[in-house]
Amino acid sequence: MSRKTIIGLLIAVFIGVFIYFSFSQITPAEIENAPDWMPLHTAMEQASGNDRLLMIDIYEVGCRFCRAMDREVYPSPSIRAILDRDFYPVKVNGHSENKLIFNGEEITEREFASRMGVTAYPFIVVMDADGNVVDRRRGYQDIVGFSRFLNATTEKVRQS
Repeated sequence: MSRKTIIGLLIAVFIGVFIYFSFSQITPAEIENAPDWMPLHTAMEQASGNDRLLMIDIYEVGCRFCRAMDREVYPSPSIRAILDRDFYPVKVNGHSENKLIFNGEEITEREFASRMGVTAYPFIVVMDADGNVVDRRRGYQDIVGFSRFLNATTEKVRQS
């Protein structure tokens, strides 16, 4: 074999290995103990039969704070206990043109985010089964702050 062929093969192997490892790094890893996210219309139907609320996480693809909430906050055992006890978790992409059903009307996820008054991501909306907004929060929240927010919201609903 000539020297040029060997160098060319080595470069091709290097590029192939580099591409393989680059793509394997960007595939999202499944997050253990993540909430059981459900579609909005399903959550509203299930909430109408009991006293649980909807916790809607409106996110943006590429938002580092949204990813931090997904990795650090939602899988926390204390947050999962609150969500499993009092809420139906829903995730909505604030920039998506995918359709969802809200109060019997088919709208895009982007329109839903606009109706909820999203100004930054992540944006958390808590609503009752009738689609009434109970409370909302904008931006990243740590585990303690998020658990306080969720508990205060459920207390506010129970007292009213």
